[in-house]
Amino acid sequence: MTNCIFPKIELPACKSRRVEADFSGGDISSNGGVGLLDLAERRVGLLSDLARRLDDGRQAGKVRHGLLSLLRQRVFSLALGYEDANDHDALRDDLALQTACGRDRRLASASTIGRLDRAAERAWAWAAHEAMVESFIASFETPPRELILDFDATDDAVHGRQEGRFFHGYYDHHCFLPLYVFCGDQLLVSYLRPSNIDGAKHAWAILALLVKRLRRAWPDVGIILRADSGFCRHRMLSWCERHDVGYIVGLARNARLNDQASMWMAWAEAAYEHTGEKQRLFAELRYGARSWGKRRRVIARLEHGRPKGKKGGANPRYVVTNLEGGGQDLYDGLYCRRGEMENRIKEQQLDLFADRTSCHKWWPNQFRLILASLAYGLIEAIRRLALKGTEMARAQAGTIRLKLLKIGAVIIRNTRRVAIHLSTACPDKALFELAVARLKPG
Repeated sequence: MTNCIFPKIELPACKSRRVEADFSGGDISSNGGVGLLDLAERRVGLLSDLARRLDDGRQAGKVRHGLLSLLRQRVFSLALGYEDANDHDALRDDLALQTACGRDRRLASASTIGRLDRAAERAWAWAAHEAMVESFIASFETPPRELILDFDATDDAVHGRQEGRFFHGYYDHHCFLPLYVFCGDQLLVSYLRPSNIDGAKHAWAILALLVKRLRRAWPDVGIILRADSGFCRHRMLSWCERHDVGYIVGLARNARLNDQASMWMAWAEAAYEHTGEKQRLFAELRYGARSWGKRRRVIARLEHGRPKGKKGGANPRYVVTNLEGGGQDLYDGLYCRRGEMENRIKEQQLDLFADRTSCHKWWPNQFRLILASLAYGLIEAIRRLALKGTEMARAQAGTIRLKLLKIGAVIIRNTRRVAIHLSTACPDKALFELAVARLKPG
């Protein structure tokens, strides 16, 4: 019998008592809440659907870890906060993660996880987005009346010699330029792109594909495109007009727009000089760029003043739209809400490691972005289905991880059952129990 000696770790004393620690505790996990991810996956079927769509090119007789098991292991670990494939050499022995992945033996090693990433190809990215869109459609019990599709691009800094890396002048570093599409809090598209392109590149094609699929599911649904000025392209707007798609899109200011709005800008300046308080006005213009061939409705939001901590003066903003309604209502009540999408992108990059695109090849990096998106999909399902009406109904992914997934647990597994004894001192035990009850079938 092997005599294992665990070195003692000296910690600060407590009430004159010596404090020592070691790693001899046995089957104890800091991921006791991972079962919530298992329940969410079983409820929405996101990873199961993707595994059915992927072509596993491995020789069946030599496979020890199926695609679904690998996907669960990889995506669950991202949601738990483990961004690196190397983490799996230790994680593979975590009994809580094994149980959530439907396994009763060691999970895949880091090298196997790495091979999964490197096996990715274009067809995998297509299949993953099909699974994400189908999961979104299935999330509605009744047909929605209206859907707002938020488009936005962001930078994904790279520090190596990855395929597709380029220097981007606006962000002032080498990066990728992924395109995201959200509908509310639900993610439909996470598309990796090189950064030496127009920020709206491929957005029109993606919008057309989404509209086609959504209208096949719900023929009468109203669809609105919402985006910043980086997506204001005449052909895209014209396509929306021809296909009965509403749009409200930012419009970069220019001299012609400022000339048309000059009267209202002068009023705002005069009112500011008279009152000393920041002025905010709205006006409606008819504007057409030379390439448009027509004039469109433009809402002008005109501010003049000295916002706290900023340089004073005029601050005009413009949006172009084909929607009906008052200008201020459309700007404040609809367009400005697109800023919430930026918080969802931050969740992707900061909490779920969507910027961990350090592979040399292009498609493995696209797949890593998708894996983070799948992890977000499961976290969002927990938030939408299990936490509705609670104090964590709007919690971000990192908060949900900290409070409901990273729970200390002692795990006992035998031939009859797996017992997971969660920490008695868990401050969110009632919320955890509620989430489990809501995610269970029926």
